[in-house]
Amino acid sequence: MRLRQQGRRLGIAVLFVVAGAGLWEFQERQHQDDYTWMGVPTWDGFHPTTFHRVLRNDGFLVGWSDVRVNPLWVSYQLEAVPEDTRIGPRPSFQADWRTLWPIKADSYSRSGYDRGHMAPNYAIAAVHGRSAQVDTFLMSNMTPQRPNLNRQLWQRLEESVMDHFVPRFGRLQVITGPIFPEHFMDNVFNRVGFVEVPEAFYKIIVAPHNEAPLALAFIMPQDVRGNEPLEDYLVTINEIEERTGLNFFPNLSPEIEAILEGELRTQGWALEEVSKRPGRF
Repeated sequence: MRLRQQGRRLGIAVLFVVAGAGLWEFQERQHQDDYTWMGVPTWDGFHPTTFHRVLRNDGFLVGWSDVRVNPLWVSYQLEAVPEDTRIGPRPSFQADWRTLWPIKADSYSRSGYDRGHMAPNYAIAAVHGRSAQVDTFLMSNMTPQRPNLNRQLWQRLEESVMDHFVPRFGRLQVITGPIFPEHFMDNVFNRVGFVEVPEAFYKIIVAPHNEAPLALAFIMPQDVRGNEPLEDYLVTINEIEERTGLNFFPNLSPEIEAILEGELRTQGWALEEVSKRPGRF
């Protein structure tokens, strides 16, 4: 009798574990579908500098590297919102307990670098709400950016994405992150505290139409003045993959991938309307 009772309890416990695991997997897939398109970015062959953990936040996913102490990629989706959309007050920067190394809100103090958002404050807050906005101020969403880049050229690109590209297409997939020198040892000691300093940053913007998706991709170096035309930094997605070692949109068919990632096409984006538009600062 006792063995039967213990077996029944064990069976119920296993059932709860299986059900819980299934629910967790369903939620993970749902979040991946909400924040990514055509698959979560992966790496081409295992290497310590491209290995990363996926951190889930409200509104966006982070591919976090404990070697670079940086987000290697941040993925999110944006949709059109009313022009009079207001967001809450700017949250405080917060450490993220999920990172292996302690990165505090004041870790960049007196370094000459800004805490550069990868998932942007305004766009994430406007589309995904206050809780998501708070998550954009986690230090795992930050990477060192020079002020002229962070406050001018990068800000102009983020503003163009939300105010110009999203209204044109209704929904966009964005993946963004840092780029480091090809050889790890060349940059290993170039750090702000524990955080490695990137040499450039990329942003991939996709309008995910079913049969004929469109894409724009940019690489912006740290040493910009800030007033350059956005179009000066256009690249193909393949170039970003070569410089990061990452594979974006792994579920694309080879035929669509060859066009979307290998060709530089600006038709349909009306980039010329915002390329030289000044920023807010």
